[in-house]
Amino acid sequence: MRLKDTNKLAQGYVASIPFDRRLYRQDIEGSIAHARMLAKQGIIAKSEAETIIKGLNSIRKKIERGKFQFKTELEDIHMNIEAGLFEKIGDVAGKLHTARSRNDQIALDLRLFVKEEILKTIDKIKALQTSLVELAEANKAVIMPGYTHLQQAQPVLLAHHLLAYFEMFQRDKERFHDCLKRTDVLPLGSGALAGVPYPLDREFVARELGFSKVSTNSLDAVSDRDFVIEYEAAAAIVMMHLSRLAEELILWSSSEFGFIEIGEAFTTGSSIMPQKKNPDVAELARGKTGRVYGNLMGILTTMKSLPLAYNRDMQEDKEGLFDTVDTLHSSLEVFAGMVKTIRVNTERISQAMKTDYILATDLADYLVKKGMPFREAHGVVAKLSKYAMSKGKSFRELGRKEYRKFSPLFSNDVYKITAESSVAARNVVGGTSPQQVGKALRRAKRLIKK
Repeated sequence: MRLKDTNKLAQGYVASIPFDRRLYRQDIEGSIAHARMLAKQGIIAKSEAETIIKGLNSIRKKIERGKFQFKTELEDIHMNIEAGLFEKIGDVAGKLHTARSRNDQIALDLRLFVKEEILKTIDKIKALQTSLVELAEANKAVIMPGYTHLQQAQPVLLAHHLLAYFEMFQRDKERFHDCLKRTDVLPLGSGALAGVPYPLDREFVARELGFSKVSTNSLDAVSDRDFVIEYEAAAAIVMMHLSRLAEELILWSSSEFGFIEIGEAFTTGSSIMPQKKNPDVAELARGKTGRVYGNLMGILTTMKSLPLAYNRDMQEDKEGLFDTVDTLHSSLEVFAGMVKTIRVNTERISQAMKTDYILATDLADYLVKKGMPFREAHGVVAKLSKYAMSKGKSFRELGRKEYRKFSPLFSNDVYKITAESSVAARNVVGGTSPQQVGKALRRAKRLIKK
């Protein structure tokens, strides 16, 4: 292979413009704020700053119209915009890069990008929470089996079950709010690694760009990607929560469960089996969770052995981040829409509980209220359950004499134990009683509006 061919190959290998062109708006915003600060500090003339800013705005419009030609040989978004600025305004464009480096420039661009995406992410989580609350509100009287080990355990309100996911997504919002605090730091002014020998007003730039504070160590500022890692970690947890919800929607919509029906707009048919209604959207979310996990592991691995300060390895911070943002946002959007289409089959849910063995814990609690220690009551009801199952009877079908074979504490009032009485009895904070679920729904609505 000839040297020039190798150089061309290497040129394409190191270029980031195929993906970092996405940061054009943040790059231009940062450059405009930097130019204003340079003029304010007398480092460049005010007229020069005005010319630079006018040129940058012209380039932004050209990019947005799809008329700007990005060149691979110019490597990245910074050099492409700078070259375009030279073409537009001439040599004065060279003054823009005074007192900055591409190292603190890209750190700025990424922080601006992540700040914006965090706010969008929070809004999309809220939209999904709203859909969950609406579904819970519409079905707040529906009692369903609660599960452990995918075995029927105790009755719960369907609304209580759905609000469990609301709580997961509420924690996710809090994580992103927390991530925003550490992303909201201006790195510009750090130079390549050591700071710059000019009288900068970094606080002015921070105000111009909406940052709450400036970085305090130039080495750290240009080499820090913790905020990218933190966004991807929070995104991975959201995707895990979406995947758990997806798994339940898939199970509940199967013919074996039949608890829900997902709207046709969010399911697909089979190419060979005409009766099928596949929950493809939910299944894809499960699958896409893996790629978001992969992006997180990718950036963690990239950063794990890097010495201070900037290293070219860090160019690998962007593609995974962009993919995570796009995957997370599309997943949240589609789930918010899909949940709105869910129809609950209350008859099938009731049929799933008809054997009433799910009330075994309530029978044990019944004996405890009669004075029996819980561990003893647990053993009595375990034997009673085996007996009922061996006879093919539900608890309600057992006679009083059959009950009393296992404990003389059983009386006629044992037949008052129902799924309704079971959920009503759990009237503790966080419980599944109608009163507590009503409070939880009101709280959820307040949190969405907050």
